Formats: sequence, structure tokens, C-alpha cells
Amino acid sequence: MIITRAPLRITFGGGGTDLPSYYRKFGGELVAATIDKYIYIALHKTFFKEFIIKYSQTEHVQNVEDIQHPIIRHALQTHHVDPMLEVVSFADVPDGTGLGSSGAFTIALLRAITYYKRQNAHPQTLAEEACQIEIEKMGRAIGKQDQYSAAFGGITSFRFNEDDSVDIQPVSVSDTTLQSLEDDLLLFFTGQSRNASNVLEDQHQRSEKMEGEMLDNLHFTKELGIKSREALEKGNLDEFARQMSTHWENKVKRSEGMSNSDLNRAYQVGMDNGALGGKLIGAGGGGFFMFYTKNHSDLRGAMAREGLKEVRFRFDFEGAKVVSGVHSL
Repeated sequence: MIITRAPLRITFGGGGTDLPSYYRKFGGELVAATIDKYIYIALHKTFFKEFIIKYSQTEHVQNVEDIQHPIIRHALQTHHVDPMLEVVSFADVPDGTGLGSSGAFTIALLRAITYYKRQNAHPQTLAEEACQIEIEKMGRAIGKQDQYSAAFGGITSFRFNEDDSVDIQPVSVSDTTLQSLEDDLLLFFTGQSRNASNVLEDQHQRSEKMEGEMLDNLHFTKELGIKSREALEKGNLDEFARQMSTHWENKVKRSEGMSNSDLNRAYQVGMDNGALGGKLIGAGGGGFFMFYTKNHSDLRGAMAREGLKEVRFRFDFEGAKVVSGVHSL
């Protein structure tokens, strides 16, 4: 059996500028970090000439074209994988919660398939192929940060160029800053989930139409991504926290689907109870709030009273990897 994992991510600044509808015209830039919460894929060779696919549903099909799960179908087709294979997925965190689970799923799956086929798999290759599947073949209105973050891991600055190339640069963070981030960044699950592609479709369409208000919003978002990286590299975490809040306040102007009354209340409760800055992770509409605070107890108590569940984390610096690799005969 082969088992792979790919990490989920939190975005620090610049999210939304990684969509092709924006970066192909203006270039995008963001900073993201992977955390020790993972999507896992297990591949197992069977004795039966069929594909057994297990996720939230179970599929038994003889032909790859009949697989209903689009990411699995495209990945197996791309690598010409024959039947007699079982594919199983499981995760530390539910999908639709803003942590890049779909991209991490695709990366973990491709890493498993390439290992199964005894092929080399550089993170850049994995990320490019995952984007090809999700954005080009499936036509999803999503960006590239999830796939690249899951493939490379770490705290990373990504530059998405107009020609579709991506520049990857690890953010130079001191040990002291890293420890402070791990201690003082708190994640709380709102209890709400959503489809990122649906939330981002409005941004995609308005960017394609070169709508001025949307483009101005994204230009400013890109600047925030650059400023967030600079604050991290300088170890100025109070400024980093302020940038998070500025990012969120700018983001909710982008689309009606970004927030709602419950999310607005949760954010304000956090800011009123010790948070120096905060934002909703991912496309918006649900998922996780991330706050930076030195007053852990007050913030945790306030969030608990609001019914938000904390998920503690550390950063992941390994990216996608094979955690168990035995080729079945």
C-alpha cells in the first residue's frame, strides 16, 4: 500500500490575486503557509479488474471514464493507470473550510500516482499538473495557491506571472518570529462550509470584464500580500496583524458572498476580545477565522461562547510526501 499526504494552508496576504482571470493581466502575489493538517491518499493494488474509489462516496467501476469523482478521473487518465486499483482518501479537516483542501487532495493524489508508477515528482511538476486538472480541464474558478502551497510546503511567497509561470520564494522568517506565529496565531472553525469555486465565480467574471471596482480591490490586495511578507521578514507581527484585518475589510467589499451576519459578528467578537488582527481564511463565506493575539485566554473564551471550535496547529515545512510506500505485487 502507498500512502501520501499533502498539507493544508493558511493565506497571510494577497489571496485572490492567484486567479488566472487576474494574474494573466496584472500578475499576482501572495504569502501562504502550510500547516500540520493534511489530506491523505492511499493506493492499493487489488485482485479485481476494476477501480474502487472511496471518499465521501464509494465507486466500483471498470473503466476510468466512468469514475464520477472528476479529480480522480482526470488524474488516473493523465497517467494512464490501469484498473485493479483501490483509491481511498481521508482528511484531518473537512472540505469547504477555506484551507485549500481540494488543491491538497489533488497534490496528494498525484504524488501517490507518480510513486505508484515509479515516476519522479518534483513539487513544481505536481503543482502545474494539479492546476491543469482543476483549472483547465475541470474549468473551476479557483486560483493556484492551494496546489503550489501543498506541493512545496513552508511559509512561502508566490508570484503568479502573466505567462502562467510561478516564482516561488521561501519567506525569510527568524526562529523568534516563527515561534511567535505558532504560539499567537489561533484558528477557529465557524461551523460553516462552502464551495470555493462558487464564491470565486463572481470575482472571476468581473475580473474578466475588467470591472474597475474589482480590479482596484485586487490591486490593493496584491499590495497587502507584499506588505505582509515584508512585515514577516522584519519580525513586525503587530503590523502583520493589522495587515490581516485590512485584508479582511478589503475582501468583504469584493462580493456579497464573502461574509454574512454570523461571520461579521464572530470577527467583531474576536477583535473585541484580545485579537490584534484577524481574517477569514480562503475564498470567504465560511471556514476558519485566523486571529493574531497575545491574549489567548480571553480570545479563546470569547470564541467558545460563540460556538467556534479552535483547531491548534504547527507549520509544515515538508510539503507533499510519501509517508508509506510499499508497491503491491
